[in-house]
Amino acid sequence: MNGQGIRFASGNEAIAEGAFAAGARFYAGYPITPSSEIAEAAARRLPGLGGMYVQMEDELSSMAAIVGASAAGKKAFTATSGPGFSLMQENLGMAVMGEIPCVVVNVQRSGPSTGMATKPAQGDVMQARWGTHGDHGIIALAPSSVQDCYDFAIRAFSLAERFRTPVVLLADAAVAKLKERVEYRTPSAEEIAGRPFPSCTPDQFSPFAVDPEERVIAPLPPFGGEYVFRITGSMHNEKGGQGASPANADRVIRHLTGKIERNRSSIVRVREYCLEDAEWALISYGCSARSSRAAVREARKNGRALGLLELTTLWPFPDEEVRSLLSRVKGAVVPELNLGQAAGEVRRLNDFGIPVLGINRVDGTLISPKEILSVLEEAPA
Repeated sequence: MNGQGIRFASGNEAIAEGAFAAGARFYAGYPITPSSEIAEAAARRLPGLGGMYVQMEDELSSMAAIVGASAAGKKAFTATSGPGFSLMQENLGMAVMGEIPCVVVNVQRSGPSTGMATKPAQGDVMQARWGTHGDHGIIALAPSSVQDCYDFAIRAFSLAERFRTPVVLLADAAVAKLKERVEYRTPSAEEIAGRPFPSCTPDQFSPFAVDPEERVIAPLPPFGGEYVFRITGSMHNEKGGQGASPANADRVIRHLTGKIERNRSSIVRVREYCLEDAEWALISYGCSARSSRAAVREARKNGRALGLLELTTLWPFPDEEVRSLLSRVKGAVVPELNLGQAAGEVRRLNDFGIPVLGINRVDGTLISPKEILSVLEEAPA
């Protein structure tokens, strides 16, 4: 199931192959339904690519291991589901504070806790944004097809390396287990570009220097080389030493958010489907976006001007794109497999007094196109 060309593969298989194509050469993880095929692929493929697979004792150590491998210069990733993602939050915060690029794949399943381990859900949207404590930025991508799984895995590494940040690939069980046609393409040089190496001498290097405009992120040489620096979860200055002054703490925390927020145009992506003349809009992501596309096709057959805005980037949330859409439609519907996590963000942006309706399932069952259309039938024309 490896190599370039057209394949028939599952989302999980495509995520793994996308990671390898992006240059990922270290995986540490603990198998968990419904993401285990990613660990299986890493165990099988990485040794032949000159990489390393390590099965850890739990998800806490898995996250710690990929942070360490990335600091040492390797593109590193792990995969898990809701309960494991919960355990990763402390060390994910370490990666945020230490500005260590890495990719965390979370194949969402029903929760809380063990929940229904084999049933799909989309209940980790807010956990991806706020799961680790403190103010910080984060990037989260949401695939809705097997092709997305491959392409977004490549993009996740590109974003992680560019912005020195963890990136969450927020898949769901339905898409991860789905099998369909996928092209394993060769990534562009820009997509797989490695992190820049410092141009200054080692004594001049500041691993946590901040560009006031947040456009250029400080380079990160491999730990243990001639560029000696500290990585810590504590508040630090530009050299990595202790920096607990109020002024420095303010600078660092604003930077951890600002480097994401000020680069929204390079990060946020959405897909528009039949929105040119839409009177009502669906706003969705992941497996629920697939049902939404089918609902749009059916509605238009029956003469109703319905369109879809698919959120392929969930964090940072596509504020500008959603607000623009809400300004020109009569109403919006947000189908998702939770009780309204993305819908709350949409309502936050609704400055226009239009109805924003939610379609929510938490029973382990997918939202059907028919269910979406039935809600629209009761909505104003």
